[in-house]
Amino acid sequence: MFELKDVKKYFPIMGGIIPKPVEWVHAVDGVTFNIRRGETFGLVGESGCGKTTLGRLIIGLEKPDEGKIVFRDSDKRTYVLNESYKMYRKRIASKVGVVFQDPHLSLNPRMRIKSIVREPLDIRGDTHSSQSEKDELVLKMLENVGLDASYANRYPSELSGGEKQRVAIARALISNPEFILADEPVSSIDVSIRSQILNLMKDLIAKFRLTCLFISHDLSVIEYVSDRIGVMYLGKILELAPVETFKDALHPYSMALISAVPVPGKRRKNRIILKGEVPSAINPPSGCRFHPRCPFATPKCEKEEPKLIEVEKDRFVACHLYS
Repeated sequence: MFELKDVKKYFPIMGGIIPKPVEWVHAVDGVTFNIRRGETFGLVGESGCGKTTLGRLIIGLEKPDEGKIVFRDSDKRTYVLNESYKMYRKRIASKVGVVFQDPHLSLNPRMRIKSIVREPLDIRGDTHSSQSEKDELVLKMLENVGLDASYANRYPSELSGGEKQRVAIARALISNPEFILADEPVSSIDVSIRSQILNLMKDLIAKFRLTCLFISHDLSVIEYVSDRIGVMYLGKILELAPVETFKDALHPYSMALISAVPVPGKRRKNRIILKGEVPSAINPPSGCRFHPRCPFATPKCEKEEPKLIEVEKDRFVACHLYS
């Protein structure tokens, strides 16, 4: 469905009396991978590694500085995001739905729930449906996310965090999209109901046969919902693998992430403690981005950037240990 080729996105840091760029944040720095139709692709990494920016690039909310993004819809039409930025946004808008991180901020507090959920249909100018048909579709979509008709006339302030996120999911699905971007959809929700929202999303993705990019810093969440996992660090993809084989991760950073996932009732043995802090995205390290913290780093890692190569069937890693 999506193919990314050497995508880069830098953000300027302005300075001086007459503001001008003095430094650049390397948010996404040469990313190449694909998202297959019908899969849930999980993107995991520490906060600030560029996950959200990458998601925004894919759905056309940001324009890449270099590289290109190719989108192929269900009718086998192809749209390319490089120079034709406005056209890409316009054509892809009705084909994607977004579930944002914080439902308290992503829902308009002055709108009733029925208006919030119906808004994508109103913006699209759907002339094939009457107002009553739209309202009926809203009630059906609320039912799909586990909310009865009584919620339609309420305001967001009358709902709990989990209920708000269910509304956000209903809004993302009502325009019948082909692709869902879920950006940290459970990180702002009470721990006690996260599993309910995750199970709901998994069920709806399967029911409507959707493709999904699921972004999270929580590896246990990513492993639960995803078919394939990508590991991101300082604007780079370090490893790609099917979820079944990811427990035997190849990249040292992926190994460290897995070792940090708590296991209920057990004490983690051989926990990998990384040294130092994550380097600045303004002035990233030369060579491999991970080498200042890697326990297996060699002089080659400091000078030469590893390429993302396929080391096994459908398993890719950017590490000199495998080149």
